[in-house]
Amino acid sequence: MVGYIVGLGDRHAMNILLDQKSAEIVHIDLGVAFEQGMMLKMPERIPFRLTRDIVDGMGVTGVEGVFRRCCEKTLFVLRANKDALLTIIEVFLHDPLYKWALSPLKALQKQQDTIDIGACKEEIADLESSGENKDAARAMMRVKQKLDGYEGGEMRSIEGQVQQLIQDAQDPDKLCQLFPGWAPWL
Repeated sequence: MVGYIVGLGDRHAMNILLDQKSAEIVHIDLGVAFEQGMMLKMPERIPFRLTRDIVDGMGVTGVEGVFRRCCEKTLFVLRANKDALLTIIEVFLHDPLYKWALSPLKALQKQQDTIDIGACKEEIADLESSGENKDAARAMMRVKQKLDGYEGGEMRSIEGQVQQLIQDAQDPDKLCQLFPGWAPWL
């Protein structure tokens, strides 16, 4: 849920580790955040990684047991502390070192496709001419919308938002459009 709120992308199997002692999930490579995954050549249209193998690891109840309750409670806590979270994220607005937009060249490299630098020059020039504050403001607005419960243009309850996110994360139509290196079949 926290990863979804901050728009964490690039969640392929190599960026999610499992602590063998505590069985906790550890996310690494947090470089694609604030929905920059939507800027990739093959956009990531899912909220978080919830593939069949992950659901199988949840046991008999799958997403309908502890997972759903934890998602709902986590979203409740995030919404209850919305102002504090937005204040922390707002710090990034003023960080000159943080890149709010994923450059087209970087997006292509992330997906390990062949890179045609000539084709990217125009997109890179457009990106450099636009102000990064616009990207930061857009990212901040989207985080606020998520915390308020807006999904697909509709205001949702916590339970409704969690239901929609779980459906989106498991949607075969969205999973089949992901970059093959993301390995949605795992």
